[in-house]
Amino acid sequence: MKFVDEAVIRVKAGNGGSGLCSFRREKYIPKGGPDGGDGGDGGHVYLVADSELNTLVDYRYVRFYGAQNGEKGGSKNCTGARGDDLELPVPVGTRAINTETDEVIGDLSEVGQKLLVAKGGFHGLGNTRFKSSVNRAPRQTSHGSEGEYRQLKLELRVLADVGLLGLPNAGKSTFIRSVSAATPKVADYPFTTLVPNLGVVAPEPHRSFVIADIPGVIEGASEGAGLGFRFLKHLSRTRLLLHLVDLKPFDESDPLENIKTIERELNNYSQTYQSEIEDGEFEKLSSKPVWLIFNKCDLLDKETAEQMQKEILKKLKWKAPYYSISGLKSEGTQKLCFDMMDFIEARNEDLENRE
Repeated sequence: MKFVDEAVIRVKAGNGGSGLCSFRREKYIPKGGPDGGDGGDGGHVYLVADSELNTLVDYRYVRFYGAQNGEKGGSKNCTGARGDDLELPVPVGTRAINTETDEVIGDLSEVGQKLLVAKGGFHGLGNTRFKSSVNRAPRQTSHGSEGEYRQLKLELRVLADVGLLGLPNAGKSTFIRSVSAATPKVADYPFTTLVPNLGVVAPEPHRSFVIADIPGVIEGASEGAGLGFRFLKHLSRTRLLLHLVDLKPFDESDPLENIKTIERELNNYSQTYQSEIEDGEFEKLSSKPVWLIFNKCDLLDKETAEQMQKEILKKLKWKAPYYSISGLKSEGTQKLCFDMMDFIEARNEDLENRE
């Protein structure tokens, strides 16, 4: 199925039903007084997080959704039926934005979570409501109010604990295949990965985390070049970023310059979209912890690989953790997975203590 991570839809909540003007007319009771009932409330529109969905593709073809209107009030003081609510299933990780105000309405990060995106109209009042000591036979009623109408932008942000960064063909897909059951496409040409891939990594029973393979970022991605810009937002939920570096790029480029390219794009993206990222829920990408992963070390002899790593770390003045691995042969990946698990558990515990 085609991966679609954005969609724009229009939603309309139900209108409230109007009140009824009616009078009680029974045998021997010719003037029984008003008995017009109120109308029913209009139905609301909700977004509901569904674990069975992983794309917003359905909302690319049907753009308008409306909840049911409330029914008109009845005689004998009968209230009109309330309009049914409309629940729209969306993938977990979906964010709803009001396109007219750019207001973030809410974020669906848990299975079964519901988000009210359009409120139904209030019911109208029947003439019984207007009865008083000086107005014994009111003919006044009120109409139900209009349900809310909104145009929404739905954005899907992948829910993952760890995100993989790197230029095209850095070995991200091979790495995620080696540490999880995910099977992303692997080939020897750039942009093999066109959509994010998720894998569950379980270093040992009852301990696991989710890792995301994001399409390669290229120079200029923060300004809209390539595929990276479209998917950089998926990294906003992650606890940790792994920057995979190909020590022997197929295009013979300099690994050090490749690292600096990714760092520039992260910083540019964070600065350009700082207001979007710093909304109280997500950190700026540039402030997230990053571990450097030297990949494809098996393609070089041990001494050459170690010498290259030392020079790169020295020039970068790197102080964060770094690892040497071979994703293809799964060398060095086991220790990396255990260290990531420990880091994520400690980070989650720290966040819980803050709350």
